[in-house]
This record gives sequence, C-alpha cells and structure tokens, in this order.
Amino acid sequence: MTPYQSPRQDRGNEFDQGELSGLSRRALLKSMAVAPLCAGLSTFSMAQGSGARELWGSAVEAYLKRLSRPDHGYAWEDQATSHLTPTFAVIGCYRLLGKEPPAKGKLAEFVVSHHPFHLKTLERDLKVYEYQQIQSLLWLGEDASSFREQVKTWNRPSIYPKQYEKHGYPVFRFELMAFLGRKLLDLPLSDLSPEFVPYLLERRRGNGSFNNTPAADSSDGHVMNTWWGLQALDSLGRVEERKQETVAWLQACQTSSGGFTHQPNAEVGGVEDVAYTRAALCALKLLGASPANRERCLQYLASLANADGGFGNRPGWLSNPMATYDALDAFDTLGALEAPPVSRQARRPRSALPADLQVFTIQVEAHGEGSPTEAVALAQRLKIHLWGAKNSSPAWLARAQEIADQGQVPVTFFVANEEYNTWVDVPGMGTYSHTSDIIAPAAADIGPSLANQGVVSWPQFRERRLDPLQKGGGRLLWQFGENEELTRIFLDDSLQRGGFTAISTFHFGNPDFANSEAFLNQYRGQIPFIALQDAHGSESWWFADMTTGFRTLFLARTPTWEGWLEALKNNWVVAVRHDAVSRFETWMHSGSREVVDFVQQQASAWRWWDNPAIQRPLVSLVALTPPMRSRSRGPRKASYFVCDAPGRTRPRVCPRHQWPSW
Repeated sequence: MTPYQSPRQDRGNEFDQGELSGLSRRALLKSMAVAPLCAGLSTFSMAQGSGARELWGSAVEAYLKRLSRPDHGYAWEDQATSHLTPTFAVIGCYRLLGKEPPAKGKLAEFVVSHHPFHLKTLERDLKVYEYQQIQSLLWLGEDASSFREQVKTWNRPSIYPKQYEKHGYPVFRFELMAFLGRKLLDLPLSDLSPEFVPYLLERRRGNGSFNNTPAADSSDGHVMNTWWGLQALDSLGRVEERKQETVAWLQACQTSSGGFTHQPNAEVGGVEDVAYTRAALCALKLLGASPANRERCLQYLASLANADGGFGNRPGWLSNPMATYDALDAFDTLGALEAPPVSRQARRPRSALPADLQVFTIQVEAHGEGSPTEAVALAQRLKIHLWGAKNSSPAWLARAQEIADQGQVPVTFFVANEEYNTWVDVPGMGTYSHTSDIIAPAAADIGPSLANQGVVSWPQFRERRLDPLQKGGGRLLWQFGENEELTRIFLDDSLQRGGFTAISTFHFGNPDFANSEAFLNQYRGQIPFIALQDAHGSESWWFADMTTGFRTLFLARTPTWEGWLEALKNNWVVAVRHDAVSRFETWMHSGSREVVDFVQQQASAWRWWDNPAIQRPLVSLVALTPPMRSRSRGPRKASYFVCDAPGRTRPRVCPRHQWPSW
C-alpha cells in the first residue's frame, strides 16, 4: 500500500468532519432527496443546479478534496500517499459532478506513473489497473495512446497458475480487459486469437449471466462478472443475445432492501453492496432495462451516504472513494430520479479507548523450524510477544517455549500454519488453494488439517476445518486472492457467519496486498488488517530481515492469546512496515484513527528503527567440529562458537545433552 503519516489536521478524517461540520447527515440525505442525481454531466453542474443539489454536491466535493495528497494523486482515507484506484475513483466522481479535478496535468502524470507495480512487479499482470489508467486519462481528456501496444499483447486467454486455481482458470475480469481496453483505445478486435471469443461465450450461463468458470459446471453467474461479460459482448456487437433472460436474472439479484447481491438467492456471501448494485444497474441500462424496484434502489443508495460527504459500500460502513464513485455512477445510471431521505445516525464521534490498554507485537507465520534458541533470541531483542510458528512440529513449539521460559523471555509461541494443498471449490469461481492459513494456541485441539484431503466445498470446509478450529480457540486468516469477485464472497460470508478474521497486507513476497488487491481497502473498519510473515527457509536468522521489517501491533491489557483475540474482535490491530521494501518509510494499515493514534503515542514500546532498545541481534550458532570422544573415553562432545552480539564471540565445548537445538 502506501506510506502512512498522520493526515494534516485541516484535512479531517472519518471521525472529524472538517469542512462539513455544519452539514448533518439528515440534511445531506434531505438534499439528496430533492436533487436530480446523475442526470448527465450538464445537469449535474453545481453552477447551474438548485441550492439543494449544490449543498449535496459540495459535500461530495469536499470529501474528494480531503483525499488529495502532495504527490498529485488521491489516497484511501487513512493513507498519506496516493494510489491508482482511489485516484481513478475520484476522477470518475469529478466527471459525474460535472467538475474538472484540480491540477489535471499533474494528476495525469500521477496516473501514468503509479501503476501498483511501481512498488514491485508481481508474477502476473493485473490488467484492471491498466484499464483504470486508460479510463482515467480519457476522462481527463489526455492522450492514452501510449497503452496501445501493451493492450495489443492481450490477444489470448491466459492460464492461471494451477498451484492457486486447480483448473488454471484465469480471472475473468482481467481477461476481458482485452476487449474493454481495445474499445477504449479504438483498436480493432481482429487481432484476438481464435479461442478468445469462445472463452467468453463458454462462461455465459443459460440465464444470460457470466462467471469465472465455464457454464458447463452448471453453476450460476456473478453480477460483476456479468457486467464485464456484457461489455465484452457489446464490443462484439452481440449484446442483444439472451437479452430477456439476462434482464430477468439481473433483476432477480435485487433484494428487499433495494440493493443488489452477487447472484439471486446466493447461499454464500449473499449481501447487498454498492459494487454489486452499480454493476447490476449498469448492466440493466446497457440492455435497455431498469431494476424491478427503482424506488427502493434509490433509497438503498441514499442509505450509503455518510456525513463526511462520501459513501460506504454498505449502510454504516466507512466512506471510501471507490464506493463513492460506485454510488454516484449508480445514481447517474438510474436517470436522476429523486430519492426519499432515509433517517440514520451520523458517523459516531471519536471514542476513547480503555485507559489500561498497552501495545504489543505479534508475528504471524514466523519461523517454526531451525534453531528455537535463535527464534527466542530474535523475539527477545525485537520485543515480539506472540510468535506464530509456521508449520512447526509440536516438539519445536514446546522446546522454543521451554527455552523462553527458562530465560524469562516474555514471548508465547503459538501455531500459525499455512495448510498447503487445501482446496476449496466455489461454484462459478473455481477451486482455490491458499484458503487455510490458521492460528491457534500451542497444543490446542483444533481438529485435523484438510491438506491433501481432496477438494471440499466452502460449506464442507466450514464444518470440517473452521468449526473445530474455532472451538479450539483458533482463527482463520485471509492471505491473498487476486480474484476480487471470489474474495468478496469469502469475506462477506465471514462477516455474516464468522470465518476469516483478519486480512493479510504486508508479506514477504508482496510489499502490500492492499496495494495489488486494492479492493481490500473497502473492508477497512470491518475486518482487521495484519502483517503475514509467511516464513520461508530453514532458519529464523536467514529470514530476519522480514521478521524485523514488518509486524502486527495489537492493543491489549496483557500479551496473551486471550488479549490477542479481544484485539481482533475490537479491531485494535495495526499492521506496520518499515524496511528497505517500504523505502524506509512507515506504512500502516488499521481499522480506525483511534487505534493508530494510540499506537503512535506508544511508539517507543514497539518501534524497531532508530530505537536502541529494539534492534535485531546478530545471532549465529555454528558447529566447528563434529562430535568427538575425549581421550578419557568420556561423553561425546562438540565445540562451536556463539556470536550473540556484534564483536562478541564466545567458544564453547559441552557434552552432547547440552548441545544447542539448531
């Protein structure tokens, strides 16, 4: 993601209303009720609009301005450095408001130079970001022709790595950027490989919907994939095919609240969301249709408005720029109908955290093999209070805890496993690994892993893995998933029924998953963000740069497992990174300003840079001679050096039963 610094006081934030202090939520919603919303660019102009519309539009514009940053882009609310996705969203909002964003030239330069891969180029192209760059430039009236050659290379469906998706099904939205990118850049479709159109058509269901898997598996569609698929069909001049069936399916995605979910009668993750609602409305408009209950839809969209001028994904959620764009575009798609006001409470004021909380450090999926002595030494010097040992044996955990207890080192070792070769099938999406990263107390009965046990459905996974894990005091963590439509289903089901209790951000192989999977930021305030070590290599000292450079902080009264669970429940959690990857800037992710402020006030207790009290040790245990018998035929002995501090090396010779456990 982006470096975190405290926003300037005059920017305001989700708790301090700043420029909007005189605008109540009721007044905001009332103004929306009488304003013709999104009737087109000219009628949305504040200069020509009514007083009510001016009040409403000014509130949104003030929210957008608070997202601007000195780097000439726009950021997520809690970040100090801009990102492409919120910048794309803000540009889209200004377009819908009939306004030009400030400093268009500098803004265009930011768009071109700040693909998320500017932090690190990852294994696979995430083509939705090039789409955001191209569309942003065109909205700004800028030249996007520099992307033409790159888009031309998107000429055949890709194969997704089968270690992540068992069949090799690629992410549907990424593949369809070949169609959408060509349309935006006025490129012909004639250079597409012969298999591309069949790839698209094979993923259309009989009811007209689209999804990630071929329709032959008899699964239903997804509303967002249906919107992507219809746009591709439109570029082919075939959008009229199965029109009636598609309209009926889209209309059936609307719930009694007025919003839309990802598919009719969804069994997993069946929640209304502004992203689903906008996708359904845009798809219906493309087909010349409307939602079955237009008035309720308008009421639902109005309920997403917050007193800070922005919109959340769902009623009561924090505002974010992408949800704000989706809401404005949804209103615009509905043709500027009036929406009745919805009475809801304004954003809660800043609340004081309990006075007896302290800041502690947890490392998730740190080393669980190699020398337990060195792991304890790292924990002691880096002030790691809870050490999650990745895929460790019970004996290693027990030995590490014994060494810590004997040395009076205040660290607790716990289970933090990545259960490789666990496969979960989600109809319409595919069969995915990286679905079972677990944490639990050492020696707890958490049931058997499903690794190498074949493919299970998500309901089966919940019953066979999640239930015993939770009964044993354990929790499930979300590591990564580039398929936004799939990830939303998992996370939304978890919010409804329990499941994934934290989202990974900082990681050894990815500077920040919230950078490359920007949609995760929309769950801020709902699911805690953590750093996930995902340790590799056989020794903790080999991985110590990562163990030092990023970690998770949590607020608790004591650094115990129970304290950690309470922090997860209350979202008293902050992921922090400060290392060469972050360019030695401090990056943070948290669910609230309150927790970040508390953590920053207690920085001396956890900051590992510019702080002599918390520094990585230089620890190495190196065997110099093989075990040998003394001349007196006594016990076998070995000699080795212990280098436990810079410049201090101590030779040792000891009997076999005293050899270090490396």
